[in-house]
Amino acid sequence: MAMYDFVLGGVHVIVSGGLHGAVQPFSDEDASIETLSHCSSFSDAMSVADEGGEAGEETAQEDLQYKLNVFIDSTVDKSAKTRQGALDGLKAAMATRILYEFISDRRMTITDSIERCLKKGKGQEQCAAASLACLLCIQLGSGVESEEVFKTLKPIFKNILLDGAANIQTRQACATSLGLCTLVVEDDILDVYATMESFESLFMRSYVKEDGSRPSLNPQTTLLHTNALLSWALLLTICTGSQVKAVTRKHLPKLPRLLENDDVNMRIAAGETIALLFELARDMDPAFEYDDWEPLCDKLNSLATDCNKHRAKTDKRKQRSVFRDVLKAVEERDFQTETIRFSTERMTIDSWVRKRTYDAFREFVGSGMNYHLQANEFIRHVFELGPPMLVDPATLKSMKISRFERHLYNAAAFKARTKARNKFRDKRVDVGEF
Repeated sequence: MAMYDFVLGGVHVIVSGGLHGAVQPFSDEDASIETLSHCSSFSDAMSVADEGGEAGEETAQEDLQYKLNVFIDSTVDKSAKTRQGALDGLKAAMATRILYEFISDRRMTITDSIERCLKKGKGQEQCAAASLACLLCIQLGSGVESEEVFKTLKPIFKNILLDGAANIQTRQACATSLGLCTLVVEDDILDVYATMESFESLFMRSYVKEDGSRPSLNPQTTLLHTNALLSWALLLTICTGSQVKAVTRKHLPKLPRLLENDDVNMRIAAGETIALLFELARDMDPAFEYDDWEPLCDKLNSLATDCNKHRAKTDKRKQRSVFRDVLKAVEERDFQTETIRFSTERMTIDSWVRKRTYDAFREFVGSGMNYHLQANEFIRHVFELGPPMLVDPATLKSMKISRFERHLYNAAAFKARTKARNKFRDKRVDVGEF
C-alpha cells in the first residue's frame, strides 16, 4: 500500500492509498496507520509563494492541488478515520482559500463523496460531510453548478433531518447545512417555504403548550430544535412580504414561549428571531403593532437583567448581552451596529437580517470569513460589497505596521478599554453569585 507523507499547514499528514488506486469499499474496520490530521490552514503554500515570486507561486499551487487531490481520493478510503481526515482537510481548504476553478472541475466527484459519507458514514464523518457540502456551495456560488450539487444532496439532508432514528448530531449538522445551502442555491421560493416547514415541524415541538406545560426534551434534541430555528430564521430573510406577514401572524405569538426554555442557546435563538421578525414586520409596515407588546418587553427585560443563581455565570453574561440588544430592537427599533474590517475595506452589520446572514456564513468559514468577504464574489454579492478589490502586494506591505507598533497600539487600547469598563461597570450585579 502506498503512503503519502507531507507537512500541510504545519501539520504532519500521512495518507494511505494511491492517488489513482481502486476505490475502496466502506468498512467499519480502520487501518492501523496514522490517518489524516485536521488541517487548520494552508499557510505553508502561501509563504512559499511570497518568497519565491512567480515560480514559487506556481510550485505552491501545484503542491496545494496535489494535497487536495489526495484528500478527495481519501474520502472513499476504507478507513473511517482517513475519510474523516480527508473531509476535514477539504473543509479547511475551502474555508481559507478561493478554489473555484479547482472545485468546479471536480464538483460532482466531491458531491458523490459527500453523498456516500452521509449515507454510509457515522456520527462525526456525517457531520463533516454536511459541513463540506455547505462550503462547496459557498465556493461555487449561486448558479447551475451549485444547483447540481444541491439537487443531489437536498433529499438526503431532509431525510436525515426528519428521521427520528438517525444520529442526533448528524441531524443537528443537517439542520444547519440545509438552511445555508437553501439560502445559497434555491431559486424557487415555494421550495424555500417547503424547507422552512420542515424546520418548523422540529422547533415547534419546543413550544410551551397551551396549558402551560413544558415538553420534556433532552439537551441534544433541544440543540436540534435550536439549529432548526436558526436556519428557519435565516430563510425568513429572503421571504416575500406576504410570507413574512403570514409567518408573523402564526409564530410571533408563540415564539415568546421559547424564552422560557431551560437551554440558554434556545432562549438566545428565540430572542434574536423575535427581533428579526419585528424588524421585517416594521420594514413592511412602520405602524406595525403587537398585541402582547408590554408582556413581551417585560419578559425580555427580565432576561436582560437575569440574576438567577441556578444558571451558570457565563450563560447569564451571554444572555444579558444579547437580550439588551433584543429589548432595544423591540422597544426602540434600535440595532447595535458592528463594523467588520477586512484588508482595506469595512462592512457594517446594521440590521438583524444582516446579522443572521453574517453569522450563518461565519459558522462555516470561521476565521476565513474576512478572506471570503475580500475575495469571494458570491459572499460579496450577498453583502452588497461589489466586485473584489484588487490591491497590489506593495500597497498592502506599506500599510502594515511593525509588531512593536502593533504591541504599543494594543496596549494603549487595552488600557483605555479597561478604564472605560471600570467607570461604568456595576460591581453589585454579581454579588452572591459565587
